[in-house]
Amino acid sequence: MSSLPVTRIDVRLAKLRDEGRAALVTFVTAGDPDPETSLSILKALPGAGADIIEFGMPFSDPMAEGPPIQAADIRALAAGQTMVKTLEQVRAFRQGDGETPVVLMGYYNPIYIYGVERFVSDAKAAGVDGLIVVDLPPEEDEELCLPAIKAGISFIRLATPTSDDRRLPVLMRNSSGFVYYVSVLGVTGVKSAAAGDVATAVARIKAHTPLPVMVGFGVKTGEQAAAIAAHADGVVVGSALVNAVRDSLKDGKATTATVSAITDLVADLAAGVRRGRA
Repeated sequence: MSSLPVTRIDVRLAKLRDEGRAALVTFVTAGDPDPETSLSILKALPGAGADIIEFGMPFSDPMAEGPPIQAADIRALAAGQTMVKTLEQVRAFRQGDGETPVVLMGYYNPIYIYGVERFVSDAKAAGVDGLIVVDLPPEEDEELCLPAIKAGISFIRLATPTSDDRRLPVLMRNSSGFVYYVSVLGVTGVKSAAAGDVATAVARIKAHTPLPVMVGFGVKTGEQAAAIAAHADGVVVGSALVNAVRDSLKDGKATTATVSAITDLVADLAAGVRRGRA
């Protein structure tokens, strides 16, 4: 994908490669538990140790997510989160941070409703660097993948334990930024992968692409992050952070502990990632 424009994702991952360490990729749901607190969390993530931020686009039917992220989507939608507000939050984040990559993650339906051409244009203008759209296979690249790449937004593809050597080349076609390896089967936040299995899977994926491979699903602690970081180019953590938001709430509302609950966990995960190759 050398002909593609260089994005913040490429720059950040090249920097980390030079430093000899893996990336910490953090997922939080936009608008969870409310738009104001969500923006505060977003702004605090880089300082806590997040290298790349995945910002979830809330959706009423997130079929690949487990109960924690489903609940976060419900909280965000109930608090009035919309695609317009999600892009506004990215734009507000960019006013203070021009370097940390932001990847929007979610499902195609809200993008389709918003309008693909309008979405790509507004996302690029807001400062979005990449997209992960769970339910768009490579056979549908003309829907969103190719317009996004043309606009200079990376299109990041998921690979799973069932992505075999015939399917991987198809998945890697038009992929950019990095590969997100979903290390266990099932929905998010339920099971964790063994480090040995991760090493084998990362090597198999890298035989089909020069892109960095990030590994996620089931990582909750700094120790788990260290074990994954020893074998992968990055570690993705989502459900554990979303659960930290949930556990900080009182009567469903944000408290003074909500932002620090996230940043404390991110700091522990970041320390683990740095230990992974020490």
